[in-house]
Amino acid sequence: MLSKYTTSTAFLEALQEAGVSYIFANLGSDHPALIEALAEAQNKNITFPKVITSPHEMVALSAANGYAQVTGEPQAVLVHVECGTQNLGGGIHNAAKGRVPVLIFAGASPYTQEGELTGSRNEFIHWIQDVADQRGIVRGYTKYDNEIRTGKNVKQLVHRALQIAQSDPKGPVYLMGPREVMEEETEPVIINKEHWKPIAPNALPAEGVQTIVKDLLVSKNPLVVTSYLGRNKDAVDELVRLCDKLAIPVLESVPNYVNFPSDHPMQCGYQWNSPEQHELLAEADVVLVLDSDVPWIALHNRPSKDCTIYHIDIDPLKENMPLWYIPAKQHFAADVQTALQQINKQIQRSEWDQNSVEERRIKITKFHDQLREQWDSDETYQEDFVTPEYLTACIREIMDEDTIIINEGISNFETIYRHIKANKPGSMIGSGAGSLGWNGGAAIGAKLAAKDKTIISLTGDGSYLFSIPSTVHWMSRKYNAPFLTVIYNNRGWKSPKLSTLGVHPNGIANETNTFFNDFDPPADLAKIAESAGGAYAQIVKNPSEVKSALQKALAALKEGRSAVLDVYLPAINQAVSEAETANTIQS
Repeated sequence: MLSKYTTSTAFLEALQEAGVSYIFANLGSDHPALIEALAEAQNKNITFPKVITSPHEMVALSAANGYAQVTGEPQAVLVHVECGTQNLGGGIHNAAKGRVPVLIFAGASPYTQEGELTGSRNEFIHWIQDVADQRGIVRGYTKYDNEIRTGKNVKQLVHRALQIAQSDPKGPVYLMGPREVMEEETEPVIINKEHWKPIAPNALPAEGVQTIVKDLLVSKNPLVVTSYLGRNKDAVDELVRLCDKLAIPVLESVPNYVNFPSDHPMQCGYQWNSPEQHELLAEADVVLVLDSDVPWIALHNRPSKDCTIYHIDIDPLKENMPLWYIPAKQHFAADVQTALQQINKQIQRSEWDQNSVEERRIKITKFHDQLREQWDSDETYQEDFVTPEYLTACIREIMDEDTIIINEGISNFETIYRHIKANKPGSMIGSGAGSLGWNGGAAIGAKLAAKDKTIISLTGDGSYLFSIPSTVHWMSRKYNAPFLTVIYNNRGWKSPKLSTLGVHPNGIANETNTFFNDFDPPADLAKIAESAGGAYAQIVKNPSEVKSALQKALAALKEGRSAVLDVYLPAINQAVSEAETANTIQS
């Protein structure tokens, strides 16, 4: 038994009851009661979630994010008042837009100043950090926010917050509590966890199933477009069943999971920002959009006007995106695995033209094979420089069934998906959002979630710097969470250059090659990890060194050390190929 049962004790008990394994913590002057409760619990061998000290809040939230993406289980992030809340930075954007469940708790400045209650103000910062609407800092990115006002119902608030976080569309939740409240002595409350489960998955209405199946069975050129269906591994199996049965091709648009096996003959490509019309999307007469925020970019790439579109999504209205629409015949709010099970059962009871399906299977398989032949040819070894295609192919060679890829390649995002050739659901994840720097913390979270897996983080030099690598690699060593980072280093920001060329192809920036995007002189990025966390560090400039460097990095992982390979690609302002520039200018 603990000598003193406080609101903080009850809070920690609630996290433990809810299945939270880790608290990624950045502690401050508002957390004495939590620190005391944790210290006494450790001293008396009472089990609470393990504290992972995180010197930067962005890394803390990214780690919780990565853990939840691998396991589906939300973790807790503990930050300091409004300053720590703001320092979560783009991490809260990533969790919100990627629909990842996580509970964030922040303390608050004490609300007494003359010793009226335990925890009253005793440091000058308590006045400075007292703000009018601390919860408002993140309200646009959280599914739920609340303030803990008493220990008598703190467990109910924690379980409610996690119930909301885990119910589709999933996302981050935020609680805060002042020092006096967290110090308050209270009585234990018994919680029945069965009463706090996430909401059950939604299904399609019966008439919706019939309508979709009817159109799919008579379609000449059906197509599936998806982005994050693979967050649920079982949904991938259902999609494979559907596509096998009716020979339906799959296009993955800005994927942040493995949504469909790369080697499956119906897998027909990945798309990101390329200003090109996809052949199968253009000719499709029925498109099934499954769990996708951006199924296509209409300026360059869209279905025909006569195409029938059905949209099934955990979040079909995209209410947090002020401008969003696709011309769907019907939008359905449904769990995609459940919906696909319904569709597959309905197809099983139906009849269709088998000859037409087999003709389409031959056609799509040929398309798939030709696409792979082109991708394979892009992996050709170059004597003078390392191409991202060759680098990714070399990484693919060292992978096995127990590898998880963290993809924050940004301008090489699509290249990584093409050339890693991931087949196993759960073997590759992306942030699903737009704030860079997720990769480092996510790799730590993934390793803590899957200790028996090899974690390989693929990142650009810009996103590597955004990840706060000194914090990441200090944590990696302290908590025995080694992983390999491969930096696709083009010494600058490639994406802003492509964006500028997309709008001003013949502008002054292009004419003078002035994009304000280079990182010259380049930093020794790998050495940051070596210095902060004892990682194996190597710069790779010669193509002939790539494979041996990867082997050395793997050997370091087996020794329990992280490794960082800083691989030099062609420099940023020479990195755009003539073909790529032509495509950009056409936009």
